[in-house]
Amino acid sequence: MPIIQQARFPINQCARQQLRRRGFQPRTLGADKGYDTRDFVHAVRQLSITPHIAPKNQTRSGPRIDGRTTRHPGFQVSQRVRKRIEEIFGWMKTIGGLRKLRYRGTAKVRLWTYFSASAYNLVRMTRLLAAS
Repeated sequence: MPIIQQARFPINQCARQQLRRRGFQPRTLGADKGYDTRDFVHAVRQLSITPHIAPKNQTRSGPRIDGRTTRHPGFQVSQRVRKRIEEIFGWMKTIGGLRKLRYRGTAKVRLWTYFSASAYNLVRMTRLLAAS
């Protein structure tokens, strides 16, 4: 997966470019509240992808995801899976040391991310073995 070097463009614009560039055609796209914008949801729908985006309820106009998406059981499943994935990134930020990196450069940061993800997997495997 490519690393975005600098935020010259909004992150949702980079995501749109990556969706167009991929060799496969996903049916759904899960994302957090930061992607709940009119332009991004419209662009994803134009690519024939169903956006499973966490709704941003504090906006004056309400969330950009309407009942076409939220009424299906797949949307609720997608939100539960997204929560599980976000827990991993939360662990990596708080315990794994990714919130404030001590290394500079993409190679060192990538290695630290691999190390943190490996540590999480070891912790998870011990919990799974203890449960069985």
